[in-house]
Amino acid sequence: MDDSNTTPGSTHNPTDDSQSTPGGSYEPVWTFRGYKMRPSEFNTAMTHYYRAEIQRSNVWRSRLDTTTNWAVVTVAASVTFVFAAPENHWGVFLLVMLLTTLFLSIEARRYRYYELWSLRARLMETDFFAAMLVPPFAPHAEWNETLAESLLQPEFPISRLEAIGRRLRNNYLAIFAILQAAILMKLYLHPTEAQSLAELVSRAGIGPLYGSVVLALGGGFLIVLLLIAYVTRDLHEGSGEVLPKYDMEDLLGNLWPMNGQEKQGTQSGTIRSRLSIRKRRRQQVMALVVAADPDKVADRVIREMKRGVTSLRGRGMYLKQDREVLLIALTVTEIEQLKIIVREEDSHAFITVIPANEIVGEGFIPLEERH
Repeated sequence: MDDSNTTPGSTHNPTDDSQSTPGGSYEPVWTFRGYKMRPSEFNTAMTHYYRAEIQRSNVWRSRLDTTTNWAVVTVAASVTFVFAAPENHWGVFLLVMLLTTLFLSIEARRYRYYELWSLRARLMETDFFAAMLVPPFAPHAEWNETLAESLLQPEFPISRLEAIGRRLRNNYLAIFAILQAAILMKLYLHPTEAQSLAELVSRAGIGPLYGSVVLALGGGFLIVLLLIAYVTRDLHEGSGEVLPKYDMEDLLGNLWPMNGQEKQGTQSGTIRSRLSIRKRRRQQVMALVVAADPDKVADRVIREMKRGVTSLRGRGMYLKQDREVLLIALTVTEIEQLKIIVREEDSHAFITVIPANEIVGEGFIPLEERH
């Protein structure tokens, strides 16, 4: 990914870049204060960023293991203590169960952060690096929008309930099952072996609570955990997990049927064109622009941002003047570019950005897909 493709002693000519235009000058990928970034420099920056996200994901992954270790050590210590002597009360297990539930909550919160960091790394793997290896050898059209939105407005890609369900299935169901088994074993063995089920149940009593009530509450708690693990088993909101990029339905063509040309067996479509990419919905907004020369603003938005513009009739009630109001549908990552265009055309213009619940149409969610 290094930019040094010249021999020792030679000088690098910026116009030798693979992205050079017919006129001899390269097209910059990114411009800031007069500095123009070459495509090779962009690739180097993205590689370093990918390494940073991998490192951050590893850090939070180790934090998950730490929380699990807390739970395992706590359960092991409590089992050792309670079974060490018949007079050691089994109620210690109840405190350990509360602690383990706390550890589960902490780990679920950490897991959501881990999903956020690993989602970005996974996005670059599937839509940037992998795209370099298969036709048409170009990144997916929306990968940069999705990544930029995650950087500008970070949101957890996974709900707290799904995070709890995943950690339960991976680790904590086994830990809680061991606790439940230890409780029953303690009640059966100490102080002497129980001679009947009624005697075992009576030993579970704590203070004014009958043994049957205590055991019922413990069983109900375990059932709730099992329900959470079961209900969330098919949820895959977060993509940081090592999940397949394409759904099986897509592979079978159920969700995205091939077009007529592909049905006839032609080779025009590539693998990436025949398979649908699991899409992440970008945040959408509506912008209202009031400028002195709306035509210039509209022309630049259409030409540079490739976005449609609608002109609305408005009237300023302070100056009692009729004005044109431009209505523009955007994604959240395009707001800054719109501000730059409007500021360059009219530094006294007004821009109002309104969140949109859903925008259906070309450039956003295709109408056919939504239908």
